[in-house]
Amino acid sequence: MTSYGAKDLASAFRTVRKNTIQVAEDIPEARYGFVAAPDVRTVARMLTHVAIATRIWEEVHKKRLTTLVGFDFFGMMDRFNAEEAKTRSKLEILDLLRTEGEQFAAWMETLTPEILAETITEPDGKTQKTRFERLLGVKEHEMHHRAQLMLIERQLGIVPHLTRQFNDRVAQMRAARV
Repeated sequence: MTSYGAKDLASAFRTVRKNTIQVAEDIPEARYGFVAAPDVRTVARMLTHVAIATRIWEEVHKKRLTTLVGFDFFGMMDRFNAEEAKTRSKLEILDLLRTEGEQFAAWMETLTPEILAETITEPDGKTQKTRFERLLGVKEHEMHHRAQLMLIERQLGIVPHLTRQFNDRVAQMRAARV
């Protein structure tokens, strides 16, 4: 039987983060203030949100909490939102994406199968998930926001890098067929 473990989680997260960084690089800094719709984060704030979101999971998993009943989500979110709201340049955001992402991935690699199998009680006091299931959420969260950013790229007239890569592969296959 093949198992998907900590090194796989870290590798998959690094791939997701690499693609997010590419999106951040492709959007010109002059467009980092763009807001796609009312009550939506600017490009800069969304990228910062993604960059530091790993801290939410670290808050729970580095401390190896086994229950989220009574966890101070509002206090954590207030700290998180204050950090997210700081003004940063494109280079600072890219640095944050790289450093926070690598730090988190390196930590994930250290997790043992036993730690990943630990269960955590959700805030409702009834539902439980494994640490592994909860850590998969890091990647899912980032992919959710990256999809938003790729739609924003389209709104800004930028063809997302994954679409460009796919189109190049299709063109090469067509050319090889002739």
